[in-house]
Amino acid sequence: MSQNTPKVDPAAQNAAMRAQSAGQAAAGVSQQAQPGQAQPQQAQQQQQRRQTGGQFSQADLNRIVLEYLNKKGYHKTEAMLRMESSHVPTPPPQNFASGAVRTPITDKSSVATVEKMEPEGYVRGYSMLKAWVESSLDIYRPELFRVLYPLFVHCFLDLVGKDGTAARSFFNKFMSDHEILHGSEVSKLAGIGTSEHLEENELAKTFRNNSYVLHISRTALNLLLYFLHENEAVGGSIMISLINRYIQPVITNSNVSGSSGDEGALDDGIKGIAKTDEVEKFNSQPVKLGQMPMDPDFSKEVELELKKKDAREGVQGTSLVDEFHKMQTTSDDAPTREVLPLPPKTALDLKREVQIVKESRDKIKLDSIQAAAPSVCMYTFHNTNNDLTSLEFNDDSTMVAGGFQDSYIKLWSLDGGPLKSVLKTDKFNDDNSRRLIGHSGTVYGLSFSPDNRYLLSSSEDKTTRLWSMDTYTALVSYKGHNHPVWDVKFSPFGHYFVTGSHDQTARLWSCDHIYPLRIFAGHLGDVDTVEFHPNSTYVFTGSADKSCRMWDVQKGNSVRIFSGHTGAVNAIAVSPDGRWLASAGEDTMINIWDIGSGRRLKSMRGHGRSSIYSLAFSQEGSVLISGGADSSVRVWDIKRGTTEAGPVPDPFPTSDDPTTSVNGGSKEKIEEARRRKEIVPTADHLASFFTKRTPVYKVHFTRGNLVLAAGAFRG
Repeated sequence: MSQNTPKVDPAAQNAAMRAQSAGQAAAGVSQQAQPGQAQPQQAQQQQQRRQTGGQFSQADLNRIVLEYLNKKGYHKTEAMLRMESSHVPTPPPQNFASGAVRTPITDKSSVATVEKMEPEGYVRGYSMLKAWVESSLDIYRPELFRVLYPLFVHCFLDLVGKDGTAARSFFNKFMSDHEILHGSEVSKLAGIGTSEHLEENELAKTFRNNSYVLHISRTALNLLLYFLHENEAVGGSIMISLINRYIQPVITNSNVSGSSGDEGALDDGIKGIAKTDEVEKFNSQPVKLGQMPMDPDFSKEVELELKKKDAREGVQGTSLVDEFHKMQTTSDDAPTREVLPLPPKTALDLKREVQIVKESRDKIKLDSIQAAAPSVCMYTFHNTNNDLTSLEFNDDSTMVAGGFQDSYIKLWSLDGGPLKSVLKTDKFNDDNSRRLIGHSGTVYGLSFSPDNRYLLSSSEDKTTRLWSMDTYTALVSYKGHNHPVWDVKFSPFGHYFVTGSHDQTARLWSCDHIYPLRIFAGHLGDVDTVEFHPNSTYVFTGSADKSCRMWDVQKGNSVRIFSGHTGAVNAIAVSPDGRWLASAGEDTMINIWDIGSGRRLKSMRGHGRSSIYSLAFSQEGSVLISGGADSSVRVWDIKRGTTEAGPVPDPFPTSDDPTTSVNGGSKEKIEEARRRKEIVPTADHLASFFTKRTPVYKVHFTRGNLVLAAGAFRG
């Protein structure tokens, strides 16, 4: 046997021996069936079998054993027995011509069995490869996944010529994996059912007569071929044959997923097939991005309360009622209130809404003719021993929470006051910090409720916990994810929240249910970050598969795909008007997307070669703040370089960043930086604020447009 032949499973070998013994014993079954018969009759039967060579030939025994092994699932042992019975250690090269592995067995019955098994070999080989791709490393999974489509097409076309029923079953089982990126081609292939159709269908002939160009890194290609060779006895050889005949790999220098940052840089496919932007077609689904209308009764109560406040305090400039009317904009694409059931409003909600209107009127305006740089307040956490993993500010910016590797959460008061519990017997009522203990793994995600009464935390222990900020105790533990939960986010209206996990799914929950209401599945990698749309009817997810997705909360399906990053997406943010999405991550780029069309408006660069951890929009949506591993907080003009850009602003002088300095010779410094191959910020970079040795974990805009930033000091 060949040295590459896989080891035989002892259980399978014993099963094969038992089956073969059973087959041989069948030849003498008639001797024991009727013990009362005369001996001359037995002698006559034995003589007859000797003359005919026995009731079962060797080929019959092989067939019985092969069927038994296939029934029990011992596919490797089955393949080895086929090869041994033909006295050929490996299939000869000419057997790959038809795209299927055909082991030459001299006996006709065995050949018939092999032919019968061929459709199952295609299904088995493709299923095995698909499962391997889905479990591969995040860095290689996106490009390996693109290998599946041409193999899916050619497996289906081969099966049509062999077994139409098996071909249809294969197509129906795997077509959903390719509908988003290749929807029109999959629809054309759906009409193929017989061998005659293969000669008539233009798409099938194009695939058969041309090589499919596939851009792939050398490492990923080596991993693929090694895996298929290692499993060639269970369908890998069929996949290798199809790759050899129909796919033309083009080796690239690095991982592809648009490695140049441009989606059109790599042109996979066949030249004879007209290119249709399936992603753009998918992103044309109608969505409602307008503001969620306020409950009419609650709106009247708010307006009445604002009139009382105006009369009591007097009006200087814009009144609170006018500001409230300005905030309640209506649009044709606004969702209806019935889409998102919410609990009834309370007196606390009324008080909070009045405060929001007041702070909106008094906020610092950053959306003047020229974008303005905000003030930044930086919080540095010392003596964390590198255990601090996440940070979150509450909505009114009076408290910050930190998650630690030691499984606990710590709360700090930002206004210096004590964190008092409603329980008067609480011995920590005079402290301005508290610990929340309950998780059994690292705390990765935190989110305060809009009314600041609750805190959500997600952990390595696969659970999400809800904590009361009135009693500082755990209320509920939400279980459902199968792996660590990386991020959690409250809805802008409270009550609902979303989580993202290592199990490649995001899940929608409500506080009053311990089970998920929706499961958003579709990413090929970990869901690292999650965010709600301002109207709460959509959820955004950023993933290690280098893409972002937008999900419909009501239907549970994906309605937008944003692909263009070349690294995992760590941070996303949605503009307050719900029209734009900002995403950033390991590739150090910040991409701005138009949610309505799904198109990328621009890419912004400036964080060097360091990851970006957090993004935040100003209250007007004209300025974006980012924080990252390069220990800086950076300010971006979000509208510059788009169709809504205003006049070009004057540069902001900062002593730490030569590219934003107004001193003479700044152009020379930029050119010098380019010669040193340093990352030069793009023109929409307004300002940067550096820390000494503190990576910025979190950036947050207050309601008054002041920026809060936080990170752990690295000594």
